[in-house]
Amino acid sequence: MTDPVLVHVEDRVATLTVNDPERRNAVTAEISAALRAAVDEAEADPGVHALIVTGAGKAFCAGADLSALGEATEDGLMAIYDGFLAVANCALPTIAAVNGAAVGAGLNLALAADVRIAGPAALFDPRFQKLGIHPGGGATWMLHRAVGPQVARASLLFGMRFDADAAVRHGLALERADDPVAAARELAAGPAGAPREVVLATKASMRATASPGVVDSDQHRIAVDTELGPQATSILSPAFADRLAAAKRR
Repeated sequence: MTDPVLVHVEDRVATLTVNDPERRNAVTAEISAALRAAVDEAEADPGVHALIVTGAGKAFCAGADLSALGEATEDGLMAIYDGFLAVANCALPTIAAVNGAAVGAGLNLALAADVRIAGPAALFDPRFQKLGIHPGGGATWMLHRAVGPQVARASLLFGMRFDADAAVRHGLALERADDPVAAARELAAGPAGAPREVVLATKASMRATASPGVVDSDQHRIAVDTELGPQATSILSPAFADRLAAAKRR
């Protein structure tokens, strides 16, 4: 058995690599739990000042494993969300080095980070509607926050996808880089070289002042709760059952 999430700490930066390249790093409950554990470990390590998340192989994360999604209750959905919610709630500065496709829950994982860097093969694709399911995990709120209401609605209601250049153009990614992990490490050198307590306090202040009076993690939690019921209901629909059956035949 290979580790579902690889952890490498160097120069005060933890790099977490979702590690199931044969399945394009599709999220299972196991991967989600391993991602949560790795984030918690990084937060608890005084020698870590920043965190990078990326994917092994050609994909960043191809979304939730459809078989696991098809069997999910609301509790099961929360188990799938837990890994990217750990990134979203991380006290450390976080960077998603998006080396390939970030689809569905994989897009959520990228959106959960403070900053996204897009590799040449990056593709940001919600794909919820195409699969016949309601967005989940706070996707509606995270996309609104990242790109504004018109582009978020173009994405979630009309199926707009973003390659690396479009992601930068719309503010979904900070920059395009031939080696997104190397670019993320270069960016992470900033917090790595600063006092950890200042780094943590600065991120906490930014979360509290983005919308004064409400911490952004509270807004995200409300979005998760709002989406959970409709997503669970949509998974029981004939449209999703047909797509799941087609996926299993491949």
